[in-house]
Amino acid sequence: MATKRKTARKKAPARRKATTRKKNQNVYYFGAGKCDGDGSMKALLGGKGANLAEMSSIGVPVPAGFTITTEVCTYYYDNGKKYPKTLDAEIEANITKVEKAMGKKFGDLENPLLLSVRSGARESMPGMMDTILNLGINDEVVEALAKKTGNAKFAWDSYRRFLQMYGSVVMEVEAEANEHHDPYEVILDKAKAKAKVKDDSGLKEKDLREVVAAFKALIKKRSGKNFPEDPREQLKGAVNAVFNSWQNDRAIVYRQKYGIPAAWGTAVNVQAMVFGNTGKSSGTGVAFTRDPATGENVFYGEYLIDAQGEDVVAGVRTPKPIAKMAKDLPKSHKELLVTRKKLEKHFRDVQDVEFTIEEGKLWMLQTRNGKRTGFAAVNIALDMVKERLIKKEEAILRIPADDLGHLLAPIFDSKAEKAAKKVGNGLPAGPGAASGKIYFSAEDSVKAAAKGQNVILVRQATSPEDLRGMIAADGILTTEGGASSHAALVARQMGKVCVCGAHGMTIDYSKKTLSGNGVTLKEGDDLSLNGFVGNVYKGGIKSSPSQVIQGLIENKAAAKRSDTYKKFMELMSWTDKLRKLGVRTNSDTPEQVQQAIKFGAEGIGLTRAEHMFFEGNRIDAVREMILADDDAGRAKALRKIKVFMKKDFIGIFKSLEGRPATIRLLDPPLHEFIG
Repeated sequence: MATKRKTARKKAPARRKATTRKKNQNVYYFGAGKCDGDGSMKALLGGKGANLAEMSSIGVPVPAGFTITTEVCTYYYDNGKKYPKTLDAEIEANITKVEKAMGKKFGDLENPLLLSVRSGARESMPGMMDTILNLGINDEVVEALAKKTGNAKFAWDSYRRFLQMYGSVVMEVEAEANEHHDPYEVILDKAKAKAKVKDDSGLKEKDLREVVAAFKALIKKRSGKNFPEDPREQLKGAVNAVFNSWQNDRAIVYRQKYGIPAAWGTAVNVQAMVFGNTGKSSGTGVAFTRDPATGENVFYGEYLIDAQGEDVVAGVRTPKPIAKMAKDLPKSHKELLVTRKKLEKHFRDVQDVEFTIEEGKLWMLQTRNGKRTGFAAVNIALDMVKERLIKKEEAILRIPADDLGHLLAPIFDSKAEKAAKKVGNGLPAGPGAASGKIYFSAEDSVKAAAKGQNVILVRQATSPEDLRGMIAADGILTTEGGASSHAALVARQMGKVCVCGAHGMTIDYSKKTLSGNGVTLKEGDDLSLNGFVGNVYKGGIKSSPSQVIQGLIENKAAAKRSDTYKKFMELMSWTDKLRKLGVRTNSDTPEQVQQAIKFGAEGIGLTRAEHMFFEGNRIDAVREMILADDDAGRAKALRKIKVFMKKDFIGIFKSLEGRPATIRLLDPPLHEFIG
């Protein structure tokens, strides 16, 4: 039963060290400058929980909350989805702490506290697990919230958002197999059409009351259950859902792709809600302390006025670039710039942050090391060394070897691109060049890729359910969303070419068509994406080697003047000075040896002589040798082989210029030559 007792807000104390862990402690508090954990405890608190504690400890404004540890997750799965006996009591004790810090009461009918419930694995898994906002609201609390804030529209907007998330995540009422659109969004679209408004923010209180009633009816019809009114029952359902999401299909696929062990489990972060949807002096956003696509040292992000965080990353509304906040919310923008510098200096890496502004007050909801493209990884590492944030050794270790492949990927041939028909333009969210056949669903993309086709996945906005299709695709195009949407975030991490928010283009899922600039393309047609500038072209476009390849291998002066080539060579010079081991490559022809030497190889680890036979019609001479009836026939074939082998070895030794090589003499598997 809700209580009407009020609690005064406490003044935030000065920073102090995290407390020592108590025996069998399952829940860790953070907020108001106090914290039970710190940034070093990611294995226990997950990345999000550890960083929330760390931000609180350094004086960054963080809404109070608590983290249920990853050990509870592993206990949950090891014990038939049951919890430690002390967990309920620990949660209640920490709810009391949050109530005191925020000056509100959970389930209260005078000054209600609402909560968010988010996952938080040790390694960031963006969008793969579940989030629930505005938990604790019900038919009574919504009226109390409206009275307390004097903003009934805000209260009912918060209620409909909670129903949409809780109904989908906890009660599993989602789009069915034959539905192309989220059933909640269908209801919202009808409400907006009836009210004659474009965005959700245009709906009035009476419209939102009708949406809430429709959402509850949808949940009841499809689940056979009533939506739970008890806030504590809601909290239990939400915590269960987050732990269960650790083993959902998309999370499993993501862990397999990035080598994250299932045994790690996820933490659950329960945090006091702060609201970006209370009016024009409120908002929410996602930002990176540097550009995650290029690595440029500029504050990069997006925000929405009168919105909640899921609106930004879901891609349903297109947000504004963070620079425009200086005009819309100048005080908050200035505070955000100060926080940007503080976080990057403290964590010594690019930070991906989420924030909410509630009635002009800035709150930081999350920080984590930002996912970035290979281009950005190199630029950021080099720049941070020059800024004396990190040393060269650390800079090199921060660049995954696979990310260097992004710098070597092909680009569009400039003449072919100029001649191509441009059908749209969006935000360049993942650099690179990609051509492939259009597919409109993750399932169809996977099937097409399995047949050997190059695929462009085209969606209005991607969701975590599209992960398999995103992995299979060569490029991703969305007609909605921005540079911090789910599509952009995941594409950057995967190194996929991505163009987001191509608003001049429209998708008809029922007809499986994409239209733009007077051109309509159907499923299976060719499409090309330039992820460097955000251009979308009809048909396939011829590609050219990357600027690094053009500079190193083709010795082109223009390529050597490019920033990409210069940064690559600077990084390689650092590695050459610091490395202890030499690198030799496997090369079987003079051309391969030349290329390896130009990339810095110190010699040849293995030359497989039998691989020389596969060029042109050389294999015919080898077959003559194998199938010869007598010694004379075999000798004749060997004389032919000797000519081209001698020529190749002379070419190899000339290319080596005295460098060492290991050569394996003939070791031919017969089936490769006569099969």
